Amino acid sequence: MRVLSGVQPSGNPHIGNYFGAIRQFVRLQEEHECYFFLADLHALTTVQDAERLRGLVRDLATGFLALGLDSKRSVIYRQSDLPEVPELTWYLSTVTSMGLLQRCTSFKDKVAQGVVPSHGLFAYPVLMAADILIVKSDLVPVGRDQKQHLEVTRDIASSFHAVYGEEVFVLPDPLILADVAVVPGIDGRKMSKSYGNTIDIFGPEKAIRKKIMSVVTDSTPVEKPKPTENNALYQLLKLFAPDEAESEWVETVFREGGVGYGDMKKRLFDYYLATFGDARARYEELRGDPEEVERILADGATRARETAAPLMDQVRRAVGIR
Repeated sequence: MRVLSGVQPSGNPHIGNYFGAIRQFVRLQEEHECYFFLADLHALTTVQDAERLRGLVRDLATGFLALGLDSKRSVIYRQSDLPEVPELTWYLSTVTSMGLLQRCTSFKDKVAQGVVPSHGLFAYPVLMAADILIVKSDLVPVGRDQKQHLEVTRDIASSFHAVYGEEVFVLPDPLILADVAVVPGIDGRKMSKSYGNTIDIFGPEKAIRKKIMSVVTDSTPVEKPKPTENNALYQLLKLFAPDEAESEWVETVFREGGVGYGDMKKRLFDYYLATFGDARARYEELRGDPEEVERILADGATRARETAAPLMDQVRRAVGIR
């Protein structure tokens, strides 16, 4: 089965990105033919500084590779390196109803967060559909609350087929990832760059340790049992605990008391280093060799375009451009 997913280069990769998506990507490439792209065209709706965008794309690509995405197993590419994507977006736009786009909750959510309601933001689902359809993906990993994105893609593809009387697209199915973790931020809310509550995967060790030591906790005394419900520190410790024995230690110290939050946070930092130590070393190695990262992205773009070319020939013939 062919799997496709993309990630916006909107900031430094954080542990929510890893446990929520990248960890699953690494597993998926063991079982499927995978296409992973850096969604720099999508990012233009919120990142409108050229140098910053280039840096974010470079850092995300480096992070992907450091965390285990393998360019020999998967096709890893920059969205903007496929000129066929915006071309297909236009063809799809001509068969997409305004009503369909107006029903998309992502546009409303972004505007509510203060993002300028541009045409690009409104038409975002059409570009997303082009990303998915252009490589004939069978499966798209989504969380349970993201199924609408894929339903819109299927609706747009079906509209194209109905208008032109030719079925050129594969209608993809959602791949619901059962083990996607909702990662709490240091303030207890869901970890998100927009909340400023993230713990980065890469970056200075001292700064990351400071972030971990600032995870919000209550004032329960050291000797007392600690509450686990809605407790960000408890959730993070359980998420990172490397084995059953460590997970049981977490349960015990919260249930019985005797260990203070400060010592727990130090243990969390140790877990963090154990989880990401190798990736952090690989990240620094790749940062010292940006030409290799560019080579991998260029190779991925070539492979993705080879997949896209036959489909685009069909699309152009269907609409009468060729």
